[in-house]
Amino acid sequence: MPGGRTGAEESGHAFAVAALAGCLVGLVGGGFRWCLEHADRLRGSLLDVSTVLGPAAWLLPVLLTAVGATVACWIGLRVPHSAGSGIPHVQTVWRKETEPHVRWLVTAKFTGGLIAIGSGLVLGREGPIVHMGATIGSWAGRWSRVCGEDARLLHAALGGAGLAAAFSAPLGGLVFICEEVTHSVRPRMVLLTLVSTVTAVVCAQAIVGDEPVFGVPPLSAPPLWSLPVFLVFGVTAGVLGAGYGALVVGTFRVCNERLGRVPVLARAAGIGAVVGGLMAFEPLLAGGGDPLSEWLSEGRSITVAGLVVFLAVRFAAGPLSYAAATPGGLFAPLLALGALWGALVHELLSPLLSDGSMGPSVFAVVGMAALFTGVVRAPLTGIVLLVEMTGSATLLIPLMTACFAASLTADRLGSEPVYESLRRRMGERL
Repeated sequence: MPGGRTGAEESGHAFAVAALAGCLVGLVGGGFRWCLEHADRLRGSLLDVSTVLGPAAWLLPVLLTAVGATVACWIGLRVPHSAGSGIPHVQTVWRKETEPHVRWLVTAKFTGGLIAIGSGLVLGREGPIVHMGATIGSWAGRWSRVCGEDARLLHAALGGAGLAAAFSAPLGGLVFICEEVTHSVRPRMVLLTLVSTVTAVVCAQAIVGDEPVFGVPPLSAPPLWSLPVFLVFGVTAGVLGAGYGALVVGTFRVCNERLGRVPVLARAAGIGAVVGGLMAFEPLLAGGGDPLSEWLSEGRSITVAGLVVFLAVRFAAGPLSYAAATPGGLFAPLLALGALWGALVHELLSPLLSDGSMGPSVFAVVGMAALFTGVVRAPLTGIVLLVEMTGSATLLIPLMTACFAASLTADRLGSEPVYESLRRRMGERL
């Protein structure tokens, strides 16, 4: 074709764009993670300093989170689609229900997400990074003038690169796009996503390091006789996940419909103040939950009463934080909740578990994947993510067993996958 690219040239061009855009996503995602780590440390230092205030020490965390939620919500209002996780928007773009919005979205998602999560709201980093990745993919496709279908594929593929950068999980990013966003496995989609996830993780690790997200000790594979235990455990995680997904959507609906007369910024400030009060009581009750997930996945013990309190409070605080309409995701709080549930089940079953290969770390890791599956209904993504995040391939069989049971149980309960519910609500407003 005179003056144009041949099929082979067009194909190679798209892969080159995916690789370069993946590098950019990795730098943005790695930078976002680095900033959040330092924001967490700064928040911890402020909480330590607040003790000099005596009985009024609780005022500082309440004010910090309330102001952070308000500012982040204001940013979300100023830039369309920048509030919330962003993953439902990536799905609607893939389904051609809306157009990708590039202008200021990456800046708003980065800044707003950093302020919201850094101030202590119970939100995750992965949603903003996925959304920023997909937006960078759209920008790269447009400016490199790839063909229309490749531009659409790049939007999805770079969203997967965002998830890979968020959790240092290149295969997890690929599986997530196939299982949750496109609901299909296309050879070209797979290859473009692989190229972008690998380059994204390499660049992100140059900033945050190449250690697994959770420092899990070496774990041996549980015995075969324990599989029924993990099957039942998965059922309980499916029930819990169905309830959590319903609470996320229900709290969002209540705040946006029944409390519609309350100004959005005032609602965000009120939610921030509540979460800040929890943080004043116990810092681990707030924030994305990575320190808590790591603590439990390492096998460190918490009393049964402590686990119940953490589980109950964070079960409510996550949906409440999401309803504040700030940039922020659902994954990381879900993982912390799953680790808490796994640790609690282990404590309750410990008198019956004489085998040392079924310690608290095993239940915490399997709980993360199983609860994630019960809420999101993406079992393969949950399994692959946890294997990559912990480096514990020995737990594949328990992970598969529990995730199967969690997904089937949530389906039988009539629970809709949380991102499908949020995407449908977004579609109703478009």
